[in-house]
Amino acid sequence: MKCLLFHKPYGVLTQFTARDAGGHRTLKDFIAIPSVYPAGRLDHDSEGLLLLTDDGAVQHRLSDPRFEHPKTYWVQVERVPSAESLARLAGGVDIQSYRTKPAKVRLFDADPTPLAPRDPPVRFRKTVPTAWIELTIGEGKNRQIRHMTAAIGHPTLRLIRIAIGKLQLGKLQPGEWRELSPPECARLLRL
Repeated sequence: MKCLLFHKPYGVLTQFTARDAGGHRTLKDFIAIPSVYPAGRLDHDSEGLLLLTDDGAVQHRLSDPRFEHPKTYWVQVERVPSAESLARLAGGVDIQSYRTKPAKVRLFDADPTPLAPRDPPVRFRKTVPTAWIELTIGEGKNRQIRHMTAAIGHPTLRLIRIAIGKLQLGKLQPGEWRELSPPECARLLRL
């Protein structure tokens, strides 16, 4: 079994096709290993940890929301959320006629580091402060984090997945990948 961790940069599509009509880069621009496919997705405007594997069963278990594997994100939002807003996120919020399951939430005192710069950078507004939160969810519905932060009045500006279960983004820089060791791959089989 082959398993890779990839730090997906902003603006990259989570597929192996050629660039689309908009000129978006794809996984094909970074990874030249045949027969590996993403286990899950990250939208083109999201960054961070993406797992790829050639094992269909592992791919299915990690991609299917029924299995509720914890995924942790660093989320830059507009304005500083209150304790009440964070409690709403933690308890679950209504998004698109659906109530999210409880999540783990914490507010950072300062920007998380180290953080690779984003290209293009997040828009800066002198009159609107930003804050970073760490959010761990077990679901993974389409654009769920963005809908959740919008539901509490704090739109997402930047979204970086830093962990899937115990697998961490670590020191991988945007566009870098590494192959998992045999013990790390074996842990995936036990999920």
